[in-house]
Amino acid sequence: MNPIAVIGGGITGITTAYALINRGFEVTVFERNRYAAMETSFANGGQLSASNAEVWNHWPTIMKGLRWMLRADAPLLVNPKPSWHKLSWFAEFVAATRHYADNTAETARLAIAARDYLFDWGRQEGIEFDLEQRGILHIYRDRAGFDHAAEVTRLLARGGLERRAVSPEEMRAIEPNLRGDYYGGFYTESDSTGDIHKFTHGLAQAVERRGARMRYDCPIRDVGTADAGAWVETAEGRESFDGVVVCAGVGSRGLAARFGDRLNVYPVKGYSITVELEDEASRDAAPWMSLLDDETKLVSSRLGEDRFRVAGTAEFNGYNRDIRDDRIRPLLDWVKQCFPDVSTRQAIPWAGLRPMMPNMMPRVGEGRHPGVFYNTGHGHLGWTLSAVTAEQIAGVVQASRADSLVASPAS
Repeated sequence: MNPIAVIGGGITGITTAYALINRGFEVTVFERNRYAAMETSFANGGQLSASNAEVWNHWPTIMKGLRWMLRADAPLLVNPKPSWHKLSWFAEFVAATRHYADNTAETARLAIAARDYLFDWGRQEGIEFDLEQRGILHIYRDRAGFDHAAEVTRLLARGGLERRAVSPEEMRAIEPNLRGDYYGGFYTESDSTGDIHKFTHGLAQAVERRGARMRYDCPIRDVGTADAGAWVETAEGRESFDGVVVCAGVGSRGLAARFGDRLNVYPVKGYSITVELEDEASRDAAPWMSLLDDETKLVSSRLGEDRFRVAGTAEFNGYNRDIRDDRIRPLLDWVKQCFPDVSTRQAIPWAGLRPMMPNMMPRVGEGRHPGVFYNTGHGHLGWTLSAVTAEQIAGVVQASRADSLVASPAS
C-alpha cells in the first residue's frame, strides 16, 4: 500500500480519502478542526442539485452583480476594496464567459455521475443524512426569468439532465405549502437533498474504521516536495508521503503556492439559516419539496421532520467569515413571504466560504511536481460534485503511482 496524505476534512477531503481507501491506499487525513465538516461543509443549502449546474460566467449575471454592488441585501455582493487576488480572479472569471455553455453542460454531467457514488457509499456504510429524493423545484416570478431557465434547460440536457417546465398550478401541486404569485417553474425529479454535515461525519467514521489515520485538530505548518513524493509538516513534526492530495477549500490556494502551483481559488461567502420546526403548525407548513428561487438566489431543503434549511447569496469579501445581520435578514424575509405559517423564532444563522475557481469548474488533477494532486475549487456545488471528483482524483493518483513504479529503477 502507498501512503497518501489528504489535506482537508470537509466533504471533498473525506470523499477523496474514501475513494483512495477503496483503491487500496494507506491514507492519512489532516484537518485543522477537531471534527470533520466543521467549515464550509457544516450547514450549506443541502441540495444535491444537477439542476443548479449553470455556471455564473454569463454576461447577464455579471451585469446584475454590478447593479447590486450598492445594495447590502443583494443576492450577489462585492466588496469594492481592490486586491490583486480579487482583480485577477474577476479578470479570469470574465474571460471564462466564452465557455459558459460548455461548462454548464459538463457540470451537469458530473453532477449526474456523482449521484450513484454518493448514494452507494451512504448505503454501504449505513449513513443516515436526512436524504430526500423528491426532486428540486425552480421557481420564477416573471417571464424573463422563466425564459432564461428554458435556455439553461437546453444546456443541462446536453449534460444528460432531464427537467420539465411546470405551470403555477403544477407548482402548487408539487409543493402545496408554497405561497406567492409565480409565472412558472422547472421541476427536476431526479435531484435530491440531504444534510452534508451528517453525511461527511458518517463517511469520516467509515474512513477511520477502514484504517485511515485521522489527524484532527492538526493545522498544517508547511508542505513541500522531495524526490517523487511530498511532505507535510505539523506541530508534531514532518511526515513524508508518496503523494499529497490538497482538498483544503479556500486554503488550497496558499498550499498550492508552497508546492509551486498557481491555484486561483477565491473565497465566496454564503449564508444559511436552519429553522428549528418546534411546533406542529410549523412542521405542517414547511415544505418537503426543495426549492431554488432564481430571483433571490436562495435555496431551501427540509432536513428531517424538525429542521428547515434556507441558504444562498454570494459575497466577495475576502476571507471574512463574519455573520452579518443584513445578509441573514433576506433569508428570514423569504421564509415569511413564501411560507408565512413557519415560525422563525428559532433560526440558527451560519456563514461559510465556498472555494471557487474563476471558470466555476473544480480543479481535479496533478500539480507540477510528482506526488502533488488537487481536488478543490468546487464553488457552490461541492456537496453535489464531491463523490465524482473524489473518484476522479483517486484514479489519477492510482495511475500516477503505477507510472512511478514502472519508471523506478528498482522495478
